[in-house]
Amino acid sequence: MVTTRPIPLGLSTFVLASPFSDADLGLFGKVKSFGYEQVEVCIEDPGRLTASAVAKAAAEEGLSVLVCGAFGPDRDISHEDEHRRRGGTGYLRHCVDFAAAVGGSLVSGPMYAPTGQARLLDGGARAAQWARATESLAQVAEHARTANVRLAVEPLNRFETDLVNTVEQGVRLCADVGADNVGLLLDTFHMNIEEKSLPAAITTAGPRVFHFQASENDRGTPGSGHIAWEEVVAALRGIDYAGSVVVESFLPTVQEIARAVSLWRPVAESMDALAADSVRFLRPLLQSGGKP
Repeated sequence: MVTTRPIPLGLSTFVLASPFSDADLGLFGKVKSFGYEQVEVCIEDPGRLTASAVAKAAAEEGLSVLVCGAFGPDRDISHEDEHRRRGGTGYLRHCVDFAAAVGGSLVSGPMYAPTGQARLLDGGARAAQWARATESLAQVAEHARTANVRLAVEPLNRFETDLVNTVEQGVRLCADVGADNVGLLLDTFHMNIEEKSLPAAITTAGPRVFHFQASENDRGTPGSGHIAWEEVVAALRGIDYAGSVVVESFLPTVQEIARAVSLWRPVAESMDALAADSVRFLRPLLQSGGKP
């Protein structure tokens, strides 16, 4: 069955400000003016964001809120040290509680390990890290279930993580966690590097696709590079995708993000232009089901 339901468009706060805070909530008006229905709030610094303030600002603009996490070394649920793992699971539980408080039902991101960690481990060490990640995710998933929140795990490209790079690995991680509220966030930027075929990967993930991020092959504006967007959207329709599509890129001026995702130059004329042009390109495709 090919779905015809509308797919809502969202914009990541990484495009607006970083770390995003209560002081930046006035930017939600800009998100609405660009034509988005949703805003994806990244909780980089939990002390700077208040759920009640985010919910109020979003409601005033008629936006719904999605939540994603930012995973550095102090939020590592797969670390050998139990104290470090507790730091990661505690942060994830906060993200879940935040999502529930703003009326959201999803927390997404590469929550299995720190972004930017890439090491060549032997088979035993890798298996042990995998086991720690799945055990920690299962614990958080149980907490998320009580809040009616789902977890969407994001495979990253080989330069940003060494644990989950492909959709196949992501599906296996979800299966090993064994919770039906744990699925995948697929991101076209990472898929373009790691997958033989983006449509085939989407089809493989099938009902495990809880969330989707749109970014061009250079992390720029969708439609400005070589990703076959018509095929991508048609594949999403083909799996009866019921989630959102969020435009994600990153400000090229934030040092911590630049190091984590290897972003050393601007990828668009401006981030405002990227946000506005992304809507103009993606909206017709999402409405037509990927047909030109």
